[in-house]
Amino acid sequence: MNAKKEQNPTKINYAKRASKECAYLAVFVALLIAVQLCLSLVPGVELVTVLFVAYAFVFGVKRSVIAAIAFSLLRQLVFGFFPTVLVLYLVYFPLLAITFGALGKKLRLSLRALIVLTVIACGCSACFTLLDNVITPLWYGYSARAAEIYFYASFSVMLPQVICAAVSVFFLFLPLQKAFSLVKRGLQ
Repeated sequence: MNAKKEQNPTKINYAKRASKECAYLAVFVALLIAVQLCLSLVPGVELVTVLFVAYAFVFGVKRSVIAAIAFSLLRQLVFGFFPTVLVLYLVYFPLLAITFGALGKKLRLSLRALIVLTVIACGCSACFTLLDNVITPLWYGYSARAAEIYFYASFSVMLPQVICAAVSVFFLFLPLQKAFSLVKRGLQ
């Protein structure tokens, strides 16, 4: 008797969906790394925040935390391994994912919501630098004076980053949210 084993259609659909989801996640992480690499020579200008905020808003906490961890680890291959940067990214981006993933479930998009999202994104961008101001001096054992100098020197980068976050989130969030929503529908 030469009977073929029949596969469960539910398992096949799940496997296809999981494969698509992995591919979309990989493309998103590659996009984040490419955007960061392309803009790395321009101090304070970055689009990772708006991409990540829109992605988390649409895809939710679970998927965006996975993307955050993958991005945090893989970017080390491109930019080199720096323990403080790895710790900073592994703390900051999952928290950003949780924040905007949760907001995606709670907020209805409107001009008011966009303004709220922009303000929160700006606050998160400032927190990124402030978190670095804690992690780096602790990691390297800076003296109190050196940590203070590091803190004040970071403002020259933080201010343009916050302005960039404000402009990019306000103007690019809605188109990115729509694009990610289309991608999400492709997964279902």
